[in-house]
Amino acid sequence: MPGHPYPLGATWDGKGVNFAVFSENAESVQLCLFNDENDAEEYVKIKIEEVSHHIWHVYVPDLKPGQLYGYRVFGPYEPENGHRFNHHKLLIDPYTKSLAGTIKWDDALFGYEVGHEAEDLSFSETDSAFFIPKSVVVDYSFDWENDSRPNIPYHDTIIYEAHVKGFTILNNEIPEEIRGTYAALAHPATIKYLKELGITAIELLPVHYFIADRHLLEKGLTNYWGYNSLCFFAPDNRYSSTKGRGAEVAEFKNMVKELHKAGIEVIVDVVYNHTAEGNHMGPTLSYKGLDNASYYRLKDDEPRYYMDYTGTGNTINARLPNALALIMDSLRYWITEMHVDGFRFDLASALARVLHDTDTLSSFFNIIHQDPVISQVKLIAEPWDINADGYMVGKFPGGWAEWNGMYRDCIRNYWRGSESMLADFAMRFTGSPDLYKGGYRRPTASINLITAHDGFTLNDLVSYNDKHNEANGEDNNDGANDNNSWNCGVEGATDLAEIVALRNRQKRNLLTTLFLSQGVPMLVAGDELGRTQNGNNNAYCQDNEISWLNWQSADRELLEFTKGIIRFIKKHPSFRRRRWFQGLPVTGAGRDDIMWFMPDGSQMTEENWQHDMAKSLSVYLNGKGIRCVNYDGERIYDDSFFIIFNAHEDAYKYTLPVDVNDNAWHKVIDTSDGFLGEDEQEFKPGENIEVQARSVMVLKCRI
Repeated sequence: MPGHPYPLGATWDGKGVNFAVFSENAESVQLCLFNDENDAEEYVKIKIEEVSHHIWHVYVPDLKPGQLYGYRVFGPYEPENGHRFNHHKLLIDPYTKSLAGTIKWDDALFGYEVGHEAEDLSFSETDSAFFIPKSVVVDYSFDWENDSRPNIPYHDTIIYEAHVKGFTILNNEIPEEIRGTYAALAHPATIKYLKELGITAIELLPVHYFIADRHLLEKGLTNYWGYNSLCFFAPDNRYSSTKGRGAEVAEFKNMVKELHKAGIEVIVDVVYNHTAEGNHMGPTLSYKGLDNASYYRLKDDEPRYYMDYTGTGNTINARLPNALALIMDSLRYWITEMHVDGFRFDLASALARVLHDTDTLSSFFNIIHQDPVISQVKLIAEPWDINADGYMVGKFPGGWAEWNGMYRDCIRNYWRGSESMLADFAMRFTGSPDLYKGGYRRPTASINLITAHDGFTLNDLVSYNDKHNEANGEDNNDGANDNNSWNCGVEGATDLAEIVALRNRQKRNLLTTLFLSQGVPMLVAGDELGRTQNGNNNAYCQDNEISWLNWQSADRELLEFTKGIIRFIKKHPSFRRRRWFQGLPVTGAGRDDIMWFMPDGSQMTEENWQHDMAKSLSVYLNGKGIRCVNYDGERIYDDSFFIIFNAHEDAYKYTLPVDVNDNAWHKVIDTSDGFLGEDEQEFKPGENIEVQARSVMVLKCRI
């Protein structure tokens, strides 16, 4: 039966299955059906006769969910012209919602003869069906129990970046049989922890089905982070505790449902900039064999080779309608069918490229802005790729938030004691208006981070000057060399009490600065527990204790401090402003919402901002100057705060400013000893107060 060209993928209607797949340059397409994921040969081949708008489609009666399938595509094998069709290679459906099995690396997966002197210009006739996962027909039905999205506004959002497996695999409060899976994230013990911590959104490292690189497996390693996606619709089955074809789909949905019940949003990290098929010497698994020239960016003068803006060998060609539709269809699927609340786009600058330069007016952004579904969820960009012009922090359009790499670098540098411009620190603390104030963007466009999955953990940031990546098998040549870190005097673990105390203080300093800054804070799972990777700043290939959270060795004092600082900012809207401070925050003299002061109690001058490279400053936040209303239309007020940042190696005396308020100040935070509360001691305007070395002190004045 001819079937229909839409929707793409395999769609069960209760009586049979409609199959539809795109290929503009194919000469013939076969649908192949399998009984088992390890079958080396299909039990039936169906030649697809119907083609509409380059979409090959067929309807097969009586097929049911759980059916395994793949495609064989015939056409020219002409790498020099950009075509790599090879019908000996079974291909995964780009729109498959589930996969059975995992890849079994073998030379048969390559379109050319591995080791041939002609390299990829040679042609392989070895069948790959046994070695490749099979696509699965799924049943979309699921009882969502009237699930509703938390719809937490950005200014109330606290993001928690976590890995499905690494976050739960060693948690003894979770049944052993489900640890490391979607079900573990849905377990009451996990949800209780997240609620007590105070986060509002969990951002999951990639859960799209991804490939473990062959060279890593041969070294006894694997792709742990998952930034090697192949299927943009299928949740990875390795994170499923439930056996059975397509079972991971329902398990993922149940995870989202349970987190939503707890008021926690689910954001997924997505990798649409490239696929796991690599460069011209990579395997033929899906897109490359379906229509290489219609999915990838090829070099104009040498289409045998790929434009590589990602460092992985290839780049998805988001300029072409079919590739762009693939991405948009995937986003809509995860929103409508899987109920996720937002996306973090890996190497988002690569998606913005129209010709060679990044372009904020590219088709990718235009289509997202006009889409009534995608435009309504959280969209977060990693605003860079590997090319010189790929650093786009502050350049994404309205409606987008961005990982603020400038914030990360500035705050790290300030607390490690490097010579930093005070104006830069003030900009980052107030939401980076120099980056985001134009184009009707808000302070919440800035996703503030100190650490991320990529790089040192918080503990390692204050414990290592240099990376220690020997376990990755690349002679410590991988990973960033410039980490803006400081080991506090000793490299690595130590029992020296004074070093341990200083490191603990530095961790509190970094966390306090993060949560008090305007913008959206992002905490990396385990940083609140003191997690270490033993100096490894590129643990992408370490699916083991290096990357997993060790719940037994958790720093409980740091955890309680983190919980306390999150409770504090939730209570006080001064630190969760929807709008910018009046005027530029670094020229705030005379403004009644923010004022900056020198240690002697005098206001910062233009000369100070332009020339001073100091290690201390203080800021006054007026609780009556928020200038916002709540959702009931009532004016928002808060207590006023005076925050002192002292990165000096010695204690420092500060004079409390006069003429900003008449009431007494009370200490509410002191990172020198981890104090969180409200001290009864009163401090009067004009009075001197001593702030300990390398610490933050926060004073509150009741309105």
